Amino acid sequence: MNKPDISFFFPVYNDERTVRLVTEKAIRLFDEIANQYEVVIVNDASPDKAGEIADQLAREYPQVKVVHHEVNRGYGAAVKSGIANTKYDWICMVDGDDEYDILDLKRMLALRQYYGLIIAFRYKKLYSTKRIFISHIYNAVLRSLFDTRFRDISTGIRVFNRSILEYVELNSNSPFIGAEMAIKTMLGGTPVGEVGIQTFPREFGAGSATSMKNIIFTISDMLRMRKEIFSDTYHLPDGRDRG
Repeated sequence: MNKPDISFFFPVYNDERTVRLVTEKAIRLFDEIANQYEVVIVNDASPDKAGEIADQLAREYPQVKVVHHEVNRGYGAAVKSGIANTKYDWICMVDGDDEYDILDLKRMLALRQYYGLIIAFRYKKLYSTKRIFISHIYNAVLRSLFDTRFRDISTGIRVFNRSILEYVELNSNSPFIGAEMAIKTMLGGTPVGEVGIQTFPREFGAGSATSMKNIIFTISDMLRMRKEIFSDTYHLPDGRDRG
């Protein structure tokens, strides 16, 4: 299989200790497996020095560019900014905290001839009992609400082809955006692949995905999308109505 052209992006918020690490891991990987590539860092108004470090990386490496949000807009908004600022057909993303190993993208990209979207499921989780419980409940609720069989729908590492964006409209600004992408891709008829991965403990700072604020925003986006896709007009064939 020919080497692909790859756009890689990751959002940062309170990730000053890992932004260089993630960037340089990506450069080493894509130097090996990509024909040509770019690295896009999305600084979601991080209150630490993550944005400054990202700008320094852009000066050091021509493959790197930085997108700055003037105010914090949320994880989903950062993901949408990352996508909007990429140019190649195959797009890869990870979270900026180094909990996911970038080398797993190599295994995921190997499946690109079969799937338009490849997501990961965490079969070994090095998280707190509280976070594992929240993740278990969250995935169970999503399987029930949206009639899906995804094992771990919102992991922060994924690979997808730009073509899915022709019919997948991403509206979420919360961490729900990963689930929104997977569910809408499935409903659009594009095969979604799943790859089993291990995760690694966050060495610096604390994640915010399970904060009460993000949980509330995620529930709001979840209910909004359920109303959207179970409406009488979602993907309705031309000339048909359900009136």
